[in-house]
Amino acid sequence: RDVAKALGLDLLQVDRLTRSLGWWEGEIAAERIRDAGFDPDSKVLHRVLTLSRELMGFPRHLSQHVGGFVISRGPLSQLVPVENASMPDRTVIQWDKDDLDALGLLKVDVLGLGMLSAIRRSFDLIRQFDGRELTLANVPAEDPVVYDMICTGDTMGVFQIESRAQMAMLPRLRPRCYYDLVIEVAIIRPGPIQGDMVHPYLRRRNGEEPVSYPSEEVRDVLSRTLGVPIFQEQVMELAMVAAGFTPGEADQLRRAMAAWRKRGGLGPFEGKLKRGMARRGYKPQFADQLFRQIQGFGEYGFPESHAASFALLVYVSCWLKCHEPAVFTCALINSQPMGFYAPSQLVQNAQRHGVEVRPIDVLYSDWDCTLERNDHDAAVVRLGLRLVKGLAEEAALRVVAIRNQAAPSHVQDLAERAVLDRHAFGALAAAGALASLAGNRHRARWDVAGVEAALPLVPQFEVREGIPLLRRPTEGEDVIADYQATGLTLGRHPMALLRDQFARQRVETAAALWDLPDGVVVQTSGLVISRQRPGTAKGVTFVTLEDETGYVNLIVWQRLAEQQRKALLGSRLLTVQGELQRQGDVLHVIARQLVDHSHLLSSLPSVSRDFR
Repeated sequence: RDVAKALGLDLLQVDRLTRSLGWWEGEIAAERIRDAGFDPDSKVLHRVLTLSRELMGFPRHLSQHVGGFVISRGPLSQLVPVENASMPDRTVIQWDKDDLDALGLLKVDVLGLGMLSAIRRSFDLIRQFDGRELTLANVPAEDPVVYDMICTGDTMGVFQIESRAQMAMLPRLRPRCYYDLVIEVAIIRPGPIQGDMVHPYLRRRNGEEPVSYPSEEVRDVLSRTLGVPIFQEQVMELAMVAAGFTPGEADQLRRAMAAWRKRGGLGPFEGKLKRGMARRGYKPQFADQLFRQIQGFGEYGFPESHAASFALLVYVSCWLKCHEPAVFTCALINSQPMGFYAPSQLVQNAQRHGVEVRPIDVLYSDWDCTLERNDHDAAVVRLGLRLVKGLAEEAALRVVAIRNQAAPSHVQDLAERAVLDRHAFGALAAAGALASLAGNRHRARWDVAGVEAALPLVPQFEVREGIPLLRRPTEGEDVIADYQATGLTLGRHPMALLRDQFARQRVETAAALWDLPDGVVVQTSGLVISRQRPGTAKGVTFVTLEDETGYVNLIVWQRLAEQQRKALLGSRLLTVQGELQRQGDVLHVIARQLVDHSHLLSSLPSVSRDFR
């Protein structure tokens, strides 16, 4: 991308192109290059691809652990090279964690999590709203209503269990207590997935498979996880009790699990593990299975202590979502960017749970989203000025400050007292934030165009005569403007405006799919809000669509993804034909054909968050 930028190429196109660098030779490459909007015979493009392939695998940047520090007896600068960090008054050492480990230097990592900020903001909002003092320690524990919500997969916005894979797992695992959440956090990881631990655990939990142990020693290690090793500590204990490893050798195994992809460190342990288990009477099948699971942990597995700490944040965030949805939504938006979902999805999800959300308005909004009371004394969300694209925080705070002194009476009054330039005013007008002063977007933009700087000794006053009769924006214009200016809308969903057109083509809504039988061929459409292709999925792409009634999860097999790559990766509004599959409370569509209908959205910006 840096090479392309230096050559003056379009970075959006290059981003699409570089996803396929491994395919740039031959006819397949030529087709993909054309799909990205380039000429495959271009000499400049050939240089970009050649240089990019040489750069692949290089360190991308000098990174700094947000909460890591190194402790030494004497001055650290006498032991390791130290350099200035990009942030003022910060320094970083030039070695990585493996260098420190080799020399035995003490490194401590303090994990920084966006959810901790969101939970703290939630507690602050509750205290300000009704005086209750909540902390991580006194949130009511083991609330069955919270677990009911979790079991349905209604976890958008919460910690850890909000991903597509976790939402699909929750109705199957059905957590009913804190330790179930510990399991849930740890089991949807590359290690347990690639080590084939997920399905055996589910079968045993659901009574579909007997829980058995090859020995009492193994039972002591694995009884809490139904005979399936899920945590790193269990693997180390198994190596000791079943294969005769010493504690030191077990710790070496743990280190090798964390680095085997980089240095191939697991090989020497295979023979020792299997020989030790054979001497103790364990069957070769059990030894093979255990080593495969250890290899899976090399892809990333959780220590139990780590999972237990995370599970506390999972429960607290779920409790807030269940019992304080307005508070939680407000705190999540104020903590962005974080998580899988953009403010648009968070707001829509809150509205579906009965939360009233009020628009951005210069007469009421602060910089952050805030809570207001409705006629029933319940909490409602007032969207904050932070959502207005292009509006600086300093300008927004001036608006709030002058409003707290006296509400502005018209646009010119606001301009003079808040000392706003035309750019800031244009951003507010585009976002509909001046509606209380101007009436509608079109009128607000007209008023902003007429704002003049104050002249010495000449008082300003608003002239209303001769103002043209500007029509109100149409519903579609308002929706598009909302997404362009704030990334969300409180009006009807874009799909609702297109529903009649799609209904004539027998395109089902997300909600209607739940009334159809398993295995039926369906058509459905929606805005693409996420694309995921995890390394453990063997080339499968998971896509989530959003319409006015909810969400549809798609599974796109690798072959179809290659055949219809342009529609899969480039569409904002996607129509899919495929087979409906439903297992209990889990529903998805196996895609057979993809159609890009983005042109129907006019200039609506993309809302997708893509993860790879």
